[in-house]
Amino acid sequence: MAPDTSRILSVSCINVGVGPGGTTNLIARIAIVDYRGATLFDKYVAPTTPVTDYRTATTGITAAHLNSPDAWTFNMIQNYVSNCFHNKILVGHSLWHDLSVLGLPHRAVDTRDVALYQPFRNTLQNSNPHQIIGLQTLSWQLMARRCQEGQIHPVENARAALDLYRSVADAWEGSIARGNWPCALPPSTFSRCYL
Repeated sequence: MAPDTSRILSVSCINVGVGPGGTTNLIARIAIVDYRGATLFDKYVAPTTPVTDYRTATTGITAAHLNSPDAWTFNMIQNYVSNCFHNKILVGHSLWHDLSVLGLPHRAVDTRDVALYQPFRNTLQNSNPHQIIGLQTLSWQLMARRCQEGQIHPVENARAALDLYRSVADAWEGSIARGNWPCALPPSTFSRCYL
């Protein structure tokens, strides 16, 4: 039995780099869409530490976005999103990255991660259990839909992940109802992101 669609949200975060070489991720923008793809939330996040790489070529984010009076503080984002996610099923691609940068764990049983959905992985013959197929590849190969061309946009990413989920929602939810979790496990280093 499929879950109530009002419980389903899709989320995507865009990160900038901090620390030496800008290799550590810091959330810079988050988008949440509902089951129909309507944007519920799309905000820039004021940095909590100096940004060393805005990754502007792929993110489109500049210092002006993050220092804008419209950018929310990390605490505001975390509180809002925590309340928003309560008792919801989260859809996304590589959700562990989003949960990690948000510092918010979520119930594993209430996640639908298209990067880990085994039938998608099998269709694309991903024999390496540790390799994650990108959202752009999944969207193109499974739906002939282009995404992430040029700069990455969190609303577009959330909608693409949601469309992938919706394309197989009955089968996905049917597997869960039969007690067969249809997804691979996320990387063990991110186990703290799940309850």
